Amino acid sequence: MTNKEQAPVLLILAAGMGSRYGGLKQADQVGPSGETIIDYSIYDAIRAGFGKVVMVVRQNILTEMRALFDNRWGHQIDIEYAIQEVNVPVEGIDNLPERQKPWGTAHAVMVAEGVIDRPFAVINADDFYGAEAFATMSDFLQNQAAPNHYAMVGYILQNTLSESGHVSRGICTADDNGYLATIVEHTHIQRLDDGRIVNTYSDGRQVVLDENSYVSMNFWGLHPAFFAEARQQFKDFVAANRHNEKAEFYIPLVIDTLIKAGKIKVEILSCAAHWMGVTYREDKPVVERKLRKLVAEGQYPENLFE
Repeated sequence: MTNKEQAPVLLILAAGMGSRYGGLKQADQVGPSGETIIDYSIYDAIRAGFGKVVMVVRQNILTEMRALFDNRWGHQIDIEYAIQEVNVPVEGIDNLPERQKPWGTAHAVMVAEGVIDRPFAVINADDFYGAEAFATMSDFLQNQAAPNHYAMVGYILQNTLSESGHVSRGICTADDNGYLATIVEHTHIQRLDDGRIVNTYSDGRQVVLDENSYVSMNFWGLHPAFFAEARQQFKDFVAANRHNEKAEFYIPLVIDTLIKAGKIKVEILSCAAHWMGVTYREDKPVVERKLRKLVAEGQYPENLFE
C-alpha cells in the first residue's frame, strides 16, 4: 500500500441539525476568504499527514456539502461521505424504534464503518481545534493506535465555554498513569455570573465543576475495532431506551464502558488551546475575529484555497 493509503482518516461529524445555531452552520463562512470551520480542520489535517476525510452528513445536505468541499479539497485529499439519518438500519437490530431526534455521536461514527479501514480521528464539524491538536493526534494514530489503545485531545474546561449559552462537554478524570479513567457527558454547562462553572441537569439540579478539569471536545483517536464494540453497546442502549426519545448514544458512553470493562486504555493528549466554535449564532463574530488574529500572526494564510 502507498503511504497515503496507510495515513490516518479524519471523520467529521457534520450531520447536526443546527437547532441552537439556527441554520446550516456546517457551511457557514467564518474565515477571511469564505472559509468554514470544516475548511480549517481539513487544512490542518492535510498538513498533519491525514490521508482521507470522511464526512457524516444528512441526506438532504449531501449535494450541498459535496459541491462545497469536493471542489475545495478533492484535489488534495480523498473525501467520502456517510449518511446519518435517525432511523438508518443498524446491523443486529431488526426493529429500530421510530423517533425524531438523532441517536447521537456514537451512532454517527457507526454509520461510517463501511468507509474506514484504519486508525481514525473523530471531530465535530463546528469546532475549531487548531494545528497542534491535529499534529499530535496524527502522530498517535500512525505510531500507537491499536484495538486496545485509543486517544483523546484533552482541553481545559474554562477554555471551552461559549459566552452565548450552555455547551455539552465530556468531563474527564485521569488515572495515576495519565490515562483516561472516567468520562461523563454533561449537556448543559455554563459559567454563572458569580464565576462558577456549573452543569444544570434536566430536573434543575446543578453541580459545580472544576474549571481546570480536562474535557473532551469530541476529538478522538480510534481504531476500527471501535465499530464492533459500539454496535454491541448500541443494541443494549436501544433496548434500554426504546421509549426515551431524548436518550442519545454518545461516544463518551461507549468509551467509558470499554474503560470500565478493561478493554481499552485512552491516552489524554493535552491541549492548552482555547476552543472556538459556533454552537450559537452569536458565536460567529467571535470566531471570525479570532481567525483574523491567527491569520495576522501567520498561523494560517489569508486564503486557504490558494
